[in-house]
Amino acid sequence: MDLGQLSPATQDYLKAIWSLGEWDPTAVTMTALAARLQVRTSTASDGVRKLVEQGFVKHAPYGAITLTETGVAHAVGMVRRHRLLETYLAVELGYGWDEVHEEAESLEHAVSDDFIDRIDARLGHPTRDPHGDPIPPASVPPYAVRLSDFPVGQVGIVVRVSDSSPERLQKFAAAGIVPDAVVTTTSPLTLDDEDAAAIWVIPQ
Repeated sequence: MDLGQLSPATQDYLKAIWSLGEWDPTAVTMTALAARLQVRTSTASDGVRKLVEQGFVKHAPYGAITLTETGVAHAVGMVRRHRLLETYLAVELGYGWDEVHEEAESLEHAVSDDFIDRIDARLGHPTRDPHGDPIPPASVPPYAVRLSDFPVGQVGIVVRVSDSSPERLQKFAAAGIVPDAVVTTTSPLTLDDEDAAAIWVIPQ
């Protein structure tokens, strides 16, 4: 089964489960998944049950939600679609990094794998999207940490910024906090805890 044969809802669930575990080692829970998809917990539970029946997910009652090997393959394919579309919108069409997420969310269900491959080639096979997220099969340095957990006074390089809030992205852009920017925890960044937790850095 290729991605085009999956329903948009299935695509969204698989991508959400994979994305929740990408930057956070905490087990993926039904509550976290429901929050990510902005649905009721009961709705998320029904969705996960269907994924289990399709062989995409493993889930014991009240336990963590994990992707099977097949589920991972489809999830990573959706993540690749999304991030390449975000990159294309930013590079070729001039969208701001705070605008690309919602557009990509809509487009990723409609395009073919061939279309995505052509975008990839057109862009020169980029390894990161506008927010610093790796475009599969690229990898992110395993030692990247949230800025909120970064040692005080240490200089770091921004490698990823969460795209969950357009308003936050606008604020970060105005402050120059973008992938590859150099920051320290003693700089006057005027960030609250939530802002700092949305930025991942590696030691310079």
